[in-house]
Amino acid sequence: MLDEARARTATLQARLKESGISHAVFTSESSIAYLAGFWGYLGIEFGRPTMLVVPAEDAPIVITPLMESEMVAEMTWVEDVRTWEDAGQRSWGRALAEALPSAPTEVWIERDDIPAIVRNFLDDRYPDVALKDIGPVLGAQRMIKSPFEITVMREAGQIAGAMMKAAHESLAEGAQEYESALAVIDAGTRAAASFLTDTGWERFVSPMIHNLQILQSGKDASMVHRRASVKAYARFDPVYFCFCNMAQFKQYKLGFDRMFHVGDVTDDGARVQQAAIDAQQAGLAVIRPGIQAQEVAAAANAVYAERGYETGYRTGRSIGVAYLEAPELKAGDTTILEAGMTFAVDGGISVDGVTAGRIGDSIVVTQGGFEYLTNYPRELLVTAR
Repeated sequence: MLDEARARTATLQARLKESGISHAVFTSESSIAYLAGFWGYLGIEFGRPTMLVVPAEDAPIVITPLMESEMVAEMTWVEDVRTWEDAGQRSWGRALAEALPSAPTEVWIERDDIPAIVRNFLDDRYPDVALKDIGPVLGAQRMIKSPFEITVMREAGQIAGAMMKAAHESLAEGAQEYESALAVIDAGTRAAASFLTDTGWERFVSPMIHNLQILQSGKDASMVHRRASVKAYARFDPVYFCFCNMAQFKQYKLGFDRMFHVGDVTDDGARVQQAAIDAQQAGLAVIRPGIQAQEVAAAANAVYAERGYETGYRTGRSIGVAYLEAPELKAGDTTILEAGMTFAVDGGISVDGVTAGRIGDSIVVTQGGFEYLTNYPRELLVTAR
């Protein structure tokens, strides 16, 4: 992991030099993990920013709270780790200013991800200096995944498969949603642990699957991003599991969704779910190098229209060390697909207050088309209980 991160940073530095960019400041967890190989467990939500400053021609600099610096130094390949404290003169603002040129003509930041307190500091410290967006520069580099990254994402897919199997097996009339969420966390954590050792860099990687489970059942199935509750399942209930904020390993994120029906399925429920499956499969069928991203969405949208449904969902999004990267599989995105790109590809229909149809998988684009990173039956799923 760290050798890969070091090589990525060298590639970025070459791009910075070619573009005439002297320094770039990274504040998002995904970018810091991608380049420096580490991530924090507190971070900006506690008002404690961690930053990575990458000069075009000098060694990169990590700026991190003193309390986390021991762990950070062990997790990263970056040698220059500068610390700051909550009180006194050793502030993060001072550390950041010292890492930048004394009189910069411009400062390159992640415009869409920079925390407000960091942006405010830069505005106050450099009132006449242009703040420019480094996001698209690194984003273009992150589009094509390396063989190492794809291997990690395949492992994440196996973990997600264990999670979905546990979700499926948890379903029965009278069982409660939160019980399914617990089963998912347990199965995913045990699967993730099987890929890890307690030595070297890996000893800092937690196998714990976490975040609130997205789970909608019964008439609430149409409520996108509802969370698991104490609601009990009833016969004919559609039950939707989304792992988009949980299926991850070594900071690599996947999209993975399935809809189940408890005991039996209504005609309407079957019709909607089959339309979602068919739309997803139509989109997947056109994926190959050389097509535009929006062509995938067009193929899926044609199925929705044919079946009499409207959808506000995009058909997919690029995934990696963030849940949403570029490009997206939606109308208007003309990015040309290339081998090594990775996507979450979805089928989604909501009939408010009645039911829903949803399915999602993660894939990698190959020279001949694509391969699945996630696997579970792509069909109408009805439980036996």
